[in-house]
Amino acid sequence: MTSARLKVALVFGGRSGEHEVSVRSAASVAAALLQAHEVLPLFIDKQGRWLLQPGPAPKGAGGDPVFLAPDPTEGGQLRRLDSAAPAATPDIYFPVLHGPYGEDGTIQGLFELAAVPYVGSGVAASAVGMDKALMKALFAHAGVAQGPYRVLRGRDALAEAAILRELGLPLFVKPANLGSSVAVSKVKSAAGLGPALDAAFEYDPKVLVEAAVDCRELEISILGNDAPLASLLGEIIPDREFYDYDSKYSALSRARLVIPAELPGALVREAQALAVRAFHAVDACGYARVDFFLERRSERLLVNEVNTIPGFTSISMFPKLWEAAGLPYAELVARLVNLGLERHALRARLRTDYS
Repeated sequence: MTSARLKVALVFGGRSGEHEVSVRSAASVAAALLQAHEVLPLFIDKQGRWLLQPGPAPKGAGGDPVFLAPDPTEGGQLRRLDSAAPAATPDIYFPVLHGPYGEDGTIQGLFELAAVPYVGSGVAASAVGMDKALMKALFAHAGVAQGPYRVLRGRDALAEAAILRELGLPLFVKPANLGSSVAVSKVKSAAGLGPALDAAFEYDPKVLVEAAVDCRELEISILGNDAPLASLLGEIIPDREFYDYDSKYSALSRARLVIPAELPGALVREAQALAVRAFHAVDACGYARVDFFLERRSERLLVNEVNTIPGFTSISMFPKLWEAAGLPYAELVARLVNLGLERHALRARLRTDYS
């Protein structure tokens, strides 16, 4: 199925701590999509309102309030909130949402109910990809190597003492359902654990505590549905103690992305195979970025996480890895649209009755 001059609803913003990152990603994606498609910027503000903007350039505010009804007979039509009059009929939805209510399966569920094509992973993979605790449980089931971790569902003095005994220091504390290193802390002392947990619990009722690994940080981009391809291997060299929010997105960041990573060919191939296994372990499709730790002492590869809607800014690793492999940004987003259409066509053929 081709994707010639389609109306692509670019969904961005969102009710999430990663709202600003999404707005930045959307600007880059829209510019690339415009080479072959019509872009309908669909902004979700921090209160969760859907605002259809005149476009084609996404903006961080404004637009006409609209809604998508969970009714397959509507054909994916967006209607005005005040009158229910038709506002636009996208051919496909392209969510560039990071964090809860966008990357976690919630909006994907609405797309499924409305029976509209959309880019990226489905409900289950999106939910698992967002919830790091569930993701790690699936990695363990699939035999994917990962570092030691624990999950907390609230402050618990006994559990916290056990974590310090069992995992040692330093530790990383992060909300289970957030990305972009929002509310992530590196804990170097027992006294620092409580404040780090409090900061993470402000964003999520479930928090992940991980043993710090002396490692190199590596990433691979995955592209495809049933037979995904793995990109070159990239390495992140942070400009500070760890790759935090500012290191990822600040214009002042001096973090370096080394593409391709300077590693032996055999290790690269091992990482590519492991990335595809991790992609399949969470049942992802369309695209994802897989993050690794390479232990310095043992040179053992550990999977950190699968990101089902990775950052798409001009400095993000996902598009840069494919660009280095010979797939320019505009062709990459066009490929993602085609993969979304391909997945929708496959699901549309499935039976919904039984006799």
